[in-house]
Amino acid sequence: MTDSWTDKWNKRYETEAFAYGEQANHFLKEQLIKLVPGNILFPAEGEGRNAVFAARLGWKVSAFDISVEGQRKARILAAKNKLSIDYRVGQLQDLDYRDKSFDVLALIYAHFPPEIKSRMHKALDRLVVSGGMVIFEAFSKNHLEYLAADEKVGGPKDLDSLFSVDEISADFDHYDILELREEVIELHEGLYHNGRGSVIRFVGKKR
Repeated sequence: MTDSWTDKWNKRYETEAFAYGEQANHFLKEQLIKLVPGNILFPAEGEGRNAVFAARLGWKVSAFDISVEGQRKARILAAKNKLSIDYRVGQLQDLDYRDKSFDVLALIYAHFPPEIKSRMHKALDRLVVSGGMVIFEAFSKNHLEYLAADEKVGGPKDLDSLFSVDEISADFDHYDILELREEVIELHEGLYHNGRGSVIRFVGKKR
């Protein structure tokens, strides 16, 4: 990833306010409460709102991001909740996670640069145990029309950074699909996700 990409996220997270709020993503919350806590990984976790929620439920939480400012805010949020999370800064290949070490992979608005996003999904899949789960929510390719109508809903402005049902199905082709759909939802997440947008939601179980 480029220095400009890292700088973008450091700048977004350096303020006192939490960019996407302190509350976990609604879809993630719905899914996690159905599961027995185990080991969970949050890639591109930003300021830690989802990781802290999982830790509160009893999950052993690992998270990473390229942003040191994101890590700083996540530590503040974890301390506020008297919780502990393992939060690392860097790119996946440098972070020494072991293959087949996580029961759940939680990808919540993890919009990696388009040239690496499918490759990242494949690399992250190797960290999931057989029978483990992926929980995914991110903006769909149809989101651009909602973004054009109201920029407050947030999300990438280029088509290639967005997702389709077919793309997710291909990236996680050896998962049994429990849910996979495109849906229009109302977002109320901090400063940058507010309004009506189109997302892909996916829950899969690894064969």
